[in-house]
Amino acid sequence: MFGVAAALAAAALVTLAVFLYRAGSGGAGRPMQELSGRKETIHLWYTDDALTDYLSSKALEFYDSTDIRVNVELVSGLEYLEAVNAASLDEEADTPDLYILTNDSLEKAYLAGLATRLPDSAPVYEQQLFHEAARNAVLYDGKYVACPMYYETSALLYNKTYLQQIADEANGAGSGEADGGEGAGDEASGEDTAVQTVTADQLIPASIVDILTFADQYSTPENVEYFFRWDVSDIFYNYFFIGNYISAGGAAGDDKSLIDIYNTESISSLKVYQEMNQFFSIDTKETNYDTILQEFQEGKTIYTIATSDCIRRLDEAAKNGEFGYEYGIAKLPDINQELTTKGMSVTNALVINGYSEHKESAGRLMEFLIKDASADLYSMTGKLSSVSRGSYENAHEAVFMESYRESVPIPKMLETANFWVELEICFAKVWGGEDANTQLRQLSEQIKTQLAGEPVAEAPIEDPQVELLPAVEYEEGTGELDVAPESEGTPQ
Repeated sequence: MFGVAAALAAAALVTLAVFLYRAGSGGAGRPMQELSGRKETIHLWYTDDALTDYLSSKALEFYDSTDIRVNVELVSGLEYLEAVNAASLDEEADTPDLYILTNDSLEKAYLAGLATRLPDSAPVYEQQLFHEAARNAVLYDGKYVACPMYYETSALLYNKTYLQQIADEANGAGSGEADGGEGAGDEASGEDTAVQTVTADQLIPASIVDILTFADQYSTPENVEYFFRWDVSDIFYNYFFIGNYISAGGAAGDDKSLIDIYNTESISSLKVYQEMNQFFSIDTKETNYDTILQEFQEGKTIYTIATSDCIRRLDEAAKNGEFGYEYGIAKLPDINQELTTKGMSVTNALVINGYSEHKESAGRLMEFLIKDASADLYSMTGKLSSVSRGSYENAHEAVFMESYRESVPIPKMLETANFWVELEICFAKVWGGEDANTQLRQLSEQIKTQLAGEPVAEAPIEDPQVELLPAVEYEEGTGELDVAPESEGTPQ
């Protein structure tokens, strides 16, 4: 099918070239110098309106420095790649020479001839510009077929003001103070003060166990209703629970032989996830990311899992007087000392169309947007650039970049396009009480069957029997945890 399409495209391009030559010469011998003196125009497509002002501004800068015109076109995200293909094969349409695409669609684009291997001079080859996770996101079959532009991933969002209040109260300074706790407990002996001092930074959890331990040990501010609350209905915010122990296509997400979903660690991690429902009863039908973030903005929640959009949303709310707290961003918490976590990332990349007649100029625009224009990307769009920098004006951006560096790029394989939907269903069933071991085994069998084209059965793994979380009970709506009768002292 692709061979026929390529042939049709080639024929269309030849016809178009003849037409442009005749039109340029007027059919009566107009000099070729006049035709060659015309400004070159290339076409850049994208789907997110948040990029409009940025891309339009940068297109003008690029024109001023290269004399190459850039036609920037906002296109519907529905059947976007199909639209790219249709325009590429239509001799009367303007072929998009460069376009922005999420990395999970790169295999489809490459196999359709809509993406091409980037030349060795492309920015993606410069290791100082991109870390490995960013480069893996645009790697297909051992070739870089796009260049990372911006990304999305998740991190821990916490109410910094509340952590200071909790620390102050724990140190005997009183919950109303937020001066850093210096001098707290002056009436006590110096030895006692040294032993009892708690800092707000120590309340930034390194693990889920830490969150539960803090909730058990410390009283929460009056307005707090939820100690830890996140969108359990969306796999993007759930994935980190098992992200370090499953693989769908290897590091680059394109290797059909590297499918590892069902193993002891993934079962253990998902069992922890299920246990979380005992402490934080979150209704998947009544909550979503927007409501969770709104609750955080209203000061009802101490910890949550958020994507990078939270930075601009909370900063703007603070300017408008709608958010009266300080907040912080930290890396995703591990589960405990044995089970570590890893989040998911989606990379939006610049792709040179395989059907473009202006690949060299498209490559120059790609290089300009990455090397010369990426510093303005966040300030103008709220999108976090995939380009690594030595320092960041916004400390929160630096933390998200570190999360991106440690993340798993969403896979590209066409045969597993339904993997994320099925994984989300798996999480929902486990959250609702179904057996984690069984659900993961069935998911693994389904995905491997799709790839093999014939039924695949997984050998059952013995259910790991281990106490994973502290024996405490959470009282929803109060921000407090009650120690279960069988638990004594500090949870370990």
